[in-house]
Amino acid sequence: MRKEELLPEVVIKFAGDSGDGMQLTGTQFTNNTAMLGIDLATFPDFPAEIRAPQGTIPGVSGYQLRFSSDRIFTPGDECDVLVAMNAAALKTNLKSIKKGGKIIVNTDGFDAKNLRLANYPDGVNPIEDDSLSSYDVIKMDVTKMTRESLKDFTLGTKEKDRAKNMFVLGFLYWMYNRDMDSSIKFLTEKFSKKPDLLESNIRVLKAGYNFADTTETFTTRYKVEKAKMEPGEYRSIMGNQALAYGLIAASQKSGLPLFLGSYPITPASDILHELSRYKNFGVRTFQAEDEIAAITSAIGAAYGGHFGITTTSGPGMALKTEAMGLAVMLEIPLLIINIQRGGPSTGLPTKTEQSDLMQAYYGRNGECPMPIVAASTPSDCFSAVYEAARISLQHMTPVIFLSDGYIANGAEPWKFPTSNDLAPIDVKFKTDLGHGEEKFQPYLRDEKLVRPWAIPGTAGLEHRVGGLEKQNITGNISYDPENHQLMVKIRQEKVDKIAEYIPEQKLDSGPEKGQILVLGWGSTYGAIKSAVAEMQAEGYSVSHAHLRHLRPFPRNLGDMIKNFDHVLIPEINNGQLVRIIRDQYLVDAKAYNKIMGIPITKTELILKLREMLGGLN
Repeated sequence: MRKEELLPEVVIKFAGDSGDGMQLTGTQFTNNTAMLGIDLATFPDFPAEIRAPQGTIPGVSGYQLRFSSDRIFTPGDECDVLVAMNAAALKTNLKSIKKGGKIIVNTDGFDAKNLRLANYPDGVNPIEDDSLSSYDVIKMDVTKMTRESLKDFTLGTKEKDRAKNMFVLGFLYWMYNRDMDSSIKFLTEKFSKKPDLLESNIRVLKAGYNFADTTETFTTRYKVEKAKMEPGEYRSIMGNQALAYGLIAASQKSGLPLFLGSYPITPASDILHELSRYKNFGVRTFQAEDEIAAITSAIGAAYGGHFGITTTSGPGMALKTEAMGLAVMLEIPLLIINIQRGGPSTGLPTKTEQSDLMQAYYGRNGECPMPIVAASTPSDCFSAVYEAARISLQHMTPVIFLSDGYIANGAEPWKFPTSNDLAPIDVKFKTDLGHGEEKFQPYLRDEKLVRPWAIPGTAGLEHRVGGLEKQNITGNISYDPENHQLMVKIRQEKVDKIAEYIPEQKLDSGPEKGQILVLGWGSTYGAIKSAVAEMQAEGYSVSHAHLRHLRPFPRNLGDMIKNFDHVLIPEINNGQLVRIIRDQYLVDAKAYNKIMGIPITKTELILKLREMLGGLN
């Protein structure tokens, strides 16, 4: 007799070789979940090498999905279910599974060769000894059953084996009481011109579902109810997608055509791919020959009156630095988007890190201040990059926008806005002489210390640009010492003055005064929010504030910090924001740092907060 069990939430980790299609499997299950109105958070975990040797630990690709009937903010600390397509996937992820959790293994991936490649000792097979006795192990020869379901197809063995991820997906659809319609629709669109592949993938998807349905071993199906969320229209969205849509929205609201000059780099390349699909919105994308050409093309577009953007990651930021200085010297709008990854140098290309904040602050020659804005979640990328665009266009300055691999590749529900919900971005070009000018003065400033934006070719507004120091007001080349100091101070004051035109900092949760303020930025948002909520539920005086504007800081941040006895700053780096906060506000802020290429967890932060609170009593 089959029974149905209602669960509040589930965390599943799909893991296998990079050729096993685990990212696709996870994405399909995620999309299916989102369509049911269930809250979710994901964490794709890619191999660092383009094609690591098959079956090895460096070649393991993972996708973690947490879905819940309550609001959630992280993809979960521990997994309820692990799908391990081979021995390396099990070995890599075993430590992240809850005791008593389910492990679904493809037995074909645990033959002698796979065990050897995963560095298990000779004669040791974890699915045949008792080392997994504290877990519920479900053994399936996925490879064999996939081939069996396709025995009447003329496809080669390799082509048949590529469909085994569909078998697993079908099995999980049955286990979690789902229908397969969304994935059948996806496959129909993907393989519309390849009928053999379409039919074979659908056949295997249904075979996995039917296997679970007809095997008496599986007596329980599980269900997670729809989440109680604010009414509205939602979709599942990844960070880089949301970022691209935010850029298009800013282009439309400002009335400026969007130009992206970019060079492909992990994990930022998807922004180029996404924007290239929207030429109907006046978007122009240019894949340059290198990082320097990418940013200088965007500078040229901005000089010509376009919304100029360049996208990259940490190594590309290093190459773009002189051109960033040029944009600061020219005082033109430019958006420099850095999707951070583990460093230095090539570092950990597919792993997440928050280690480019100091680079964004100081990583250029000379006194070269630039505003910095950071996103905190995948869906927040839309509004955060829209705000970065507003600052850049209205204050005539290049702006650095920070995201990271965790945000970029993660997904969550997004209640998307209408055009009327978005604040206007008013842009005015200078079209004629004014302010008593007899000749155009390109560095004559308004009350924001913003210089005019004059399009090249506008009669009477001819002016010189370049990287040499400008004379105040006239813009002529100047080597005068006093003028150089004056211009340095003005450029800094202009950036500082932006604090008057951004919102004051608000607490995300907790009392306005208390024992501990947990101050975060970027992708630590979900872990901090979840940990602080748990501590507050236990009666502790802990609050959470999360920064979007990192330079300049909101004008009330210093007063907010003074309201708390202690400040804790968790970061996925070796302590960068904490140094800036200590320097600017002379507060003994404490750091919690993790530099492993993976996110900080809720459990880690709770332990740290308990340690701090214990020391206060």
